[in-house]
Amino acid sequence: MSNFDDIFDPAPQNEDFDKEAWAAKKKAERDEIYFLADATAEEVTADGGKFRDYLDVQANFRHYSATNALLILAFNKDASRLGDKDFWRDQGVYIKRQEFSRPIKIIESNGEYTRDDGSIGVSYNIKRVYDISQTTARPRAKQPVSHDPRALLNAMIYKRPVEIRSVDELPDHASAIYDHEQKVIFVCRGLDADNLFCGLSKAIAEAEIALTTDEYIPENASYKAHCVSYILGKEFGFEVSDYNFGNPSDLLRTDDPQAIRAELSEIRDTAYDISARMARSLEKSKEPRQNEQER
Repeated sequence: MSNFDDIFDPAPQNEDFDKEAWAAKKKAERDEIYFLADATAEEVTADGGKFRDYLDVQANFRHYSATNALLILAFNKDASRLGDKDFWRDQGVYIKRQEFSRPIKIIESNGEYTRDDGSIGVSYNIKRVYDISQTTARPRAKQPVSHDPRALLNAMIYKRPVEIRSVDELPDHASAIYDHEQKVIFVCRGLDADNLFCGLSKAIAEAEIALTTDEYIPENASYKAHCVSYILGKEFGFEVSDYNFGNPSDLLRTDDPQAIRAELSEIRDTAYDISARMARSLEKSKEPRQNEQER
């Protein structure tokens, strides 16, 4: 008679299993990945073109952390859609045999744990994911987001952080500026949609950064807001080819890799918050039309 108890009871651990060696191996793997993230952070902030590549990855993977965007850039800057082997299997496709040993490694939270001193820490694992180009799936062209420019601009100012005032002219032919002393955004009248979106998104991002930071440094906040504006422009289909990022390390005011990652995280988080707010506004604007159609 067959015994099926092993279905419910885990197999006993091998007595030769060395838990400390296994933990050391996992730590070494995490250290290697964090080293790669730090090295990539230093690399992108030393060159404006490579910095743009990083922002392109972050714009494409808006739900991913800045550290993971750096890792994706390091492994495959052209990645467009990621998933682990189980994700792709659920889609009915598989990892190509020659690609299985070439995963993109990212960092994933494994939940909280209690340290010996009683404090709470967060455990992280290395997750192996694969781009769609590494699978048997047929790559599909990404469909651009299509929204009416007026709807996008209305979404941009939805729950804006400060007052917005229209003026006839601004210094240096700027389309919009954030005045930190007055806590006001000034927007030039008569702009086309591209210039208005790009200028307004930068000013709103700078206002959000200024109001949430302990130390407001205008040049630093303005540069990070410029990056946020680029990410949002990429996401919502506005013209961003004229954006220039100069020497990022000068404007981010740090050459420490971990501090760079913190600066990049602020850029990512600000862009994500504004984008999420815009998405809620766009969904809200659909409700009256949907209700009208249901009548």
